[in-house]
Amino acid sequence: MSNFDETFDFVVVGSGGGSMAAALMMRKLGKSVVILEKSNLIGGTTARSGGVMWIPNNRFMKADGVEDSYEKASTYLDSTSGQDDLPAASPERRATYLREAPKMLEFLIEQGIKLRRIPHYPDYHDHLPGGSAPGRTVVAELFNVNELPKAWAEKLRPSAIPFPAHLDELYWLPTLTRSAKGKLNLAKILLRGLVAKLTGKSIAPAGRALQGRMLQAALKAGADIRVSTGVASLITENDAVKGVVTEAGQRIGATLGVLINAGGFGQNQEMRDKYMPGTSTKWTGTVAEDTGAMIQEMIAKGAAVDQMDTAVGCQMALPPGRENPGDGVIFGTFGGQMDIAKPHSIIVDQTGVRYMNEGSSYTEFCATQRKRNEIVPAIPSLWIVDEQYMKTFMFVGTMPGKPKKQEWYDSGWLKKADTIEELATLLNIPPATLKATVDNFNADVRTGVDRQFHRGERAFDKWLGDAVAKGHPSLGTIEQGPFYAIQVVPGDVSTTGGVVTDSNARVLRADGTPIPGLYATGTSAASVFGRFAVGAGSNIGPSFTWGYVAAKHAANASNLAG
Repeated sequence: MSNFDETFDFVVVGSGGGSMAAALMMRKLGKSVVILEKSNLIGGTTARSGGVMWIPNNRFMKADGVEDSYEKASTYLDSTSGQDDLPAASPERRATYLREAPKMLEFLIEQGIKLRRIPHYPDYHDHLPGGSAPGRTVVAELFNVNELPKAWAEKLRPSAIPFPAHLDELYWLPTLTRSAKGKLNLAKILLRGLVAKLTGKSIAPAGRALQGRMLQAALKAGADIRVSTGVASLITENDAVKGVVTEAGQRIGATLGVLINAGGFGQNQEMRDKYMPGTSTKWTGTVAEDTGAMIQEMIAKGAAVDQMDTAVGCQMALPPGRENPGDGVIFGTFGGQMDIAKPHSIIVDQTGVRYMNEGSSYTEFCATQRKRNEIVPAIPSLWIVDEQYMKTFMFVGTMPGKPKKQEWYDSGWLKKADTIEELATLLNIPPATLKATVDNFNADVRTGVDRQFHRGERAFDKWLGDAVAKGHPSLGTIEQGPFYAIQVVPGDVSTTGGVVTDSNARVLRADGTPIPGLYATGTSAASVFGRFAVGAGSNIGPSFTWGYVAAKHAANASNLAG
């Protein structure tokens, strides 16, 4: 037996989505657990995210009278993830997720985690068999960070969302100049912020609320949580994982196993070049610690990997002065994904040809862009809008009808021209090609049917579109000058390839046998949904669920035999 400096029943590497779910289960079962976080902040990329979990057949859907069942959700996964013959998205793994995710949710609620459902957030492929137009998303209630001990409140990673707002309130903000609902939701948010200030509260939204609540519960349950404690390597004996060595050289034993939840490799350009050529660390919204180090360590211990060319895509632009890694304007749930899907807007490749449904989910959008780039140059692609768009919708964080930054024009980042042909010349695109693309799109818009890519036919497309449209919520002509264009690249909020795991979240070798004592979840493991993002929360829902599953399995020490 190795000479350890200290020993726990379960060691968790990383403090992202599934880590504290695993810790809570271990503590519920009377086991000791330590979470080792490399950063000086708790929460991982999950804390910066929207904090959404895709949980089928959940209690909130039932309470709201929204139809769902194991069978319906299984049909949906068969029609999406089941189309890929991938080990991490096997029928057995998918079935386990459908059974365990609702149980995990109930477990969290039993531990005092306050959660809710977003009333309308359609599955990304709601038009396919089993899809849900109302959606299967679950989020945390807003959280007062000051409920945490001060030392821990300071360690909770900040949110990318600066407002004390529910995601469904933020959805309406872009319409505030055109709708009463937009104004009402703005008033709610401002009033909540004022009350919080007067009462000494610090209200966290989205992923920070979720991770804040999880941190609070884990601390209360007696989990040992350590920041600035990176893991350098795994300790193995007779091919079984028995513990970890920290970057400081401390040897920590794990009698029941080690769970890796240390993120993907968004910040590792060398791994990107190997597995996702043509992408860049400058296009990722992941935390700086998302370097893939633990994926590499698991590979060194014999782990098989899969889906390493996949990511949670995120349309991104890099305005002047924001070219540094991680500093892009992320076109995510309340940014460009919705901006680009609005009427009077299309995406074209560098030849001036439209090649996708702009109302696709951010993951589908970026995967399509990367695939198109294999045929013709499409990274970056060009986002084309007209004056109708600029007067009606937000554009890269600026209000409708407001002048855009002169720096954007001076630098050439934002192109503007009186005609489509002139715009094409500025973009080095054959004018006749871009004019034909726009004319064909406009002709379809006038019929109300996008014959090329069927934009606007899904509930999700419409949800991304104009919430208060008098006409079609997804389609609008591009015909009123001036015309505008910027470049868009296939960014991401996380890579989704990683080690292959089984239905107990055990890490597998290439021959399909488990590595005893080693578990993985989150973006350290290959996604159960394969190359699909099935709905909002396709990353965080599985991260929590497989962390929960891993803890239950590892709690039976006999399972270490494999």
